[in-house]
Amino acid sequence: MLKTGAEHLESLRDGRTIFVGNERIADVTTHPVFRNGAQSIADIYDMKCAPENRDLMTFEENGERYSGYFLRARSKADLEFRHRVHQAIADKTYGMFGRSPDHVSSFVTGMSLKADVFGKYADNLMAYYQRMRKADSYAVYAVVPPQAGRNPEAYQKLNLPVPTLRVVREDDDGVVITGIKMLATGAAYANEIWIGNLTPLAPDQANQSITCVVPVNAPGLELWSRKPFGRDTTSDFENPLGYRYDESDSMLLCREVKVPWENVFVHNDTALARQIYLETAGHTYGNHQSNVRFLSKVKLIVGIASKITKASGADQIPAVRETLGKLAAWEGTLEGLIMGQLQSAEEWPVQGHWCYNRRYVYAALNWCTENHSFIIDQLRELCGGSVFQMPADISVMAAPELRSSFEQYWSTLQTGAVDRMKLYKLAWDLTGSEFAGRHQQYEKFYAGASFVVRNYTYTHTNWQALEGIADRLLESYGVPAEYLKEYAL
Repeated sequence: MLKTGAEHLESLRDGRTIFVGNERIADVTTHPVFRNGAQSIADIYDMKCAPENRDLMTFEENGERYSGYFLRARSKADLEFRHRVHQAIADKTYGMFGRSPDHVSSFVTGMSLKADVFGKYADNLMAYYQRMRKADSYAVYAVVPPQAGRNPEAYQKLNLPVPTLRVVREDDDGVVITGIKMLATGAAYANEIWIGNLTPLAPDQANQSITCVVPVNAPGLELWSRKPFGRDTTSDFENPLGYRYDESDSMLLCREVKVPWENVFVHNDTALARQIYLETAGHTYGNHQSNVRFLSKVKLIVGIASKITKASGADQIPAVRETLGKLAAWEGTLEGLIMGQLQSAEEWPVQGHWCYNRRYVYAALNWCTENHSFIIDQLRELCGGSVFQMPADISVMAAPELRSSFEQYWSTLQTGAVDRMKLYKLAWDLTGSEFAGRHQQYEKFYAGASFVVRNYTYTHTNWQALEGIADRLLESYGVPAEYLKEYAL
């Protein structure tokens, strides 16, 4: 069933435990630091429910209607449908929500195409997929161990408990988990958290291999938030992105959290804990959404870059046009990579189900992590010192004598003072604000360290075919005959 925005907001008033510093926040829908982000997620749910979007963003199965990102693709057309759903959600938030409701849902949907990978927990995975789409649940994940916990030997030498999340007890009705996991982006606005392991585990880390799902308000579960940007934003004019689109990031801390067996998907299997992502379509489904979301952000950046140059007339300078052309080429390159994922889709991982082309998904993922900083830097160069020319805030318009001077001296032939200020504040929220800094760091490590991202491409590359091209050329010629004769003598 489809959930409305109001219903999603109501589901967040569930007694969850979120700490911002030493302040405990129980209701993210009303607290100033989270309420605007929560409303942005609610707006996504309302968009899906709107009558005009019914066929674009939802599908019907057995008389029930579900969000489009739960569709298990049986054709290229189904993949194209899923793509359009991701695109609509990404455009709604201008690519600022990396962990929007269609991200982890896509992982679970992709995994359900080959649930037998989960072994004895396959039925649990399928049952969760069914529950998730029926409730229209918003899940995020925490799938990386804390950096401080990646050297367990050091803790053991000091007789200290390893902080990494792990199973500490098994009971008849489930397992008990304790420890911390990173990074639960979006968890402040979610219903559930998928706990797992995207990084490889050593054989002796079996108790850390747990993969499960827990409700955000589970007893003993705490979210420790980084500094929310909503704390310092006063309006969308002053902070147009940070005010509405801070998706939040939290460390997940579990203090003996009970997980019922039906919510367990991997246990005591270090190899399987990672295989479930790569041997199913889960990781590919989820990262196609990541690519689409990033493209929406790039389109915003390129559009702002063009408007910045026009605001001062700099768009007439050949060198500036060259920079704009470079930005447009990068945007076109990424869109082409994404379209290739659809055009060269694969009937995989099982016959009868379809997946985006894995090579192109990971090539695009690598492209995004490598190029975001360069793209932002191009926008920064086009802005120059213009972002520092404006008054501190729009309150100057409330004082008649200041307003008159502002409108007289800060306007250009192309753009009025207020419109320039509005545009430059948006550019600053992408290039120089604290919100912008978070996004630069976030995009650089969105899918993990660079070697992790490139290893995905290495794993899914047909090296035999590529080497075969070189072999065919090598086999087409040999040592000249006269030299062979001389060698024989």
